[in-house]
Amino acid sequence: MTPGRKWLLRLGSVAVLLGAWELYGRLLNPILLSRPSAVVAATADMIADGSLPAALGDSLVVLGLGFGAGVVTGVLVGSLTGRSTVAATLLEWPVNALYATPMVALIPLVVVWFGFELTAKTVVVFLFVVFPVLINTTRGVRETDPALLEVARSFCSGEARIWREVILPSALPFVVTGIRLAIGRALIGVVVAEFYTALSGMGNLIAVNANSFQTARVFVAVVVIALLGVALTAALEWVERRLARWRQAS
Repeated sequence: MTPGRKWLLRLGSVAVLLGAWELYGRLLNPILLSRPSAVVAATADMIADGSLPAALGDSLVVLGLGFGAGVVTGVLVGSLTGRSTVAATLLEWPVNALYATPMVALIPLVVVWFGFELTAKTVVVFLFVVFPVLINTTRGVRETDPALLEVARSFCSGEARIWREVILPSALPFVVTGIRLAIGRALIGVVVAEFYTALSGMGNLIAVNANSFQTARVFVAVVVIALLGVALTAALEWVERRLARWRQAS
């Protein structure tokens, strides 16, 4: 399928969804369900009064710090556990236990340990992000073709060169998949952290406007978060295409 046709289908699906939402929204009380035209008007108001840019800026700081720390830690620890049986055995049960634990249940402890401000929110987002990246990176490193490793060793390649030319290219699709999963979890983590700690950012916008029944303004925050997820996923796909050019050629 050509890129132009893909874009046409994407825009068509969004137009149909917005059209149906607009028609159905006009039939209901605006407190129960707003409609796209009202959301656009509310967006203009929130940009004009500065509430939307300020909240988005606060949330992006939390997202950037927590997401970056989670991805870096997940890739490094996942690479270690994927390559070392001892490390994998040591970390297997703690990682599986923490990954299965609902992160929301840990937020009261995070607040006790780190307070209500930026550090606590960053830790919450980090916990949401690190485990999918770690687990997928571990799997990607383990899935490296043993025949390729044997060929590399037979040519006396050092460990650094094996990592650079064999293991990392092999693990890259798994790492990208883990990061893609982490994007959605990171956005959830930002909103949840802003609900349970000091109210600020997009979580604060949602809570304040929901309490005053301003449904259109609530949808503004929800739509902005959704668009942020789409933008981050598109950016990740662009980076993957740049790093894994051989996959496009194959």
